[in-house]
Amino acid sequence: MNRREFVTTGAVTATAVALAPAYGDASGRPKKSVMFSMLPGNLSLDDRFKLAKDVGFEGVECGPVGGEKAATDLRRAAEKAGIPIQSIIYGGWDAPLSDPSPAVIAKGLASTKSAMQDAKWMGAENILLVPAVVTAKVRYKDAYERSQKNVRSLIPTAEKLNVMICIEEVWNNFLLSPMEFAHYIDSFKHPLVQAYFDVGNVVTFGWPEDWIRTLGKRIKKVHLKDYKGGPGLFGGNKGNFVMLREGSINWPEVRRAFAEIGYTGYMNTELGGGNEAYLRDVSARVDKILAGE
Repeated sequence: MNRREFVTTGAVTATAVALAPAYGDASGRPKKSVMFSMLPGNLSLDDRFKLAKDVGFEGVECGPVGGEKAATDLRRAAEKAGIPIQSIIYGGWDAPLSDPSPAVIAKGLASTKSAMQDAKWMGAENILLVPAVVTAKVRYKDAYERSQKNVRSLIPTAEKLNVMICIEEVWNNFLLSPMEFAHYIDSFKHPLVQAYFDVGNVVTFGWPEDWIRTLGKRIKKVHLKDYKGGPGLFGGNKGNFVMLREGSINWPEVRRAFAEIGYTGYMNTELGGGNEAYLRDVSARVDKILAGE
């Protein structure tokens, strides 16, 4: 790299850092968030957000809505209740950025940009993106390189909107180790492409606390769910998702790992929905996790 390239790269990085949203707070305690789909669907928008706040959550994660009016309606209701929409769970399964078809890629890029625009309208800090899906017909190497190229093409939109792209590890046969996940995030060399860590998704083949310590500061958002099973138990990795604190996850060790990396951002519950009593129970379980119990 010559001097001109170095100076240019430094200027771009400094600009991106200035654009990047602020995450976490000075208290040292992560914040509790709930998925919008967990809130009772028979309530009005205003009442759904109010309930989220009343049962103890400090943020909400919504899905994309594909339009300014719907997005601003959600933001208005959230602001009225005094609870922010902090993340958009876009995904990307229907049109993965690793697909060999240019038409599928075009659809995936358009949908991702639409979700990022929704995030901007809702006041959310980020979108959750599943960047690739490895299949019998899509090789791992191709999924890796193709998704890298396409995620990079989204960075100008992320900068324009000041919305972070948070890559999540899911059951997509991709990013199967914490070291690979970290390397994938680092390959973008950009503060607006970071990690969304799902505590429950890795239990079938690893230990969450190991992933947390390896990913470190790359983690900008967290999904909370529990899993009964995993490689550390007799019988292999067969198991199923269960209620928080009823599975195989060593939650005190997970909490210590998050404390070690200084994570104080949102921890978002990704569970089935229910009524007020159910949501209060979920909120209380998260409190115990945050307390290291």
